[in-house]
Amino acid sequence: PGLSYTWIFNNNTLYVQEDSRRFVSQETGNLYIAKVEPSDVGNYTCVVTNSEAEQSVRGPPTPLTLRSDGVMGEYEPKIEVHFPETTYAAKGSSVKLECFALGK
Repeated sequence: PGLSYTWIFNNNTLYVQEDSRRFVSQETGNLYIAKVEPSDVGNYTCVVTNSEAEQSVRGPPTPLTLRSDGVMGEYEPKIEVHFPETTYAAKGSSVKLECFALGK
């Protein structure tokens, strides 16, 4: 509780919209990009913020490059779900569950 994840792309905050090709899991902090484009090439850095401690930690940059051989990996379709065993919510409150598809 109290942790949030942000990604920096080439030293600029990456603003991820829920309906775009990019998705940041607030459960794991992972960044997912659908259909990588040349404009996605660069350095990505994860920033973890603890709102209760009012502190942020920046991880090492991870470079993303495009393969020059034109070969794409083949992935069978898979639904990624990280639901807790039990989810509790107060009546009238909102609950957000993460679920997304991987594959080619």
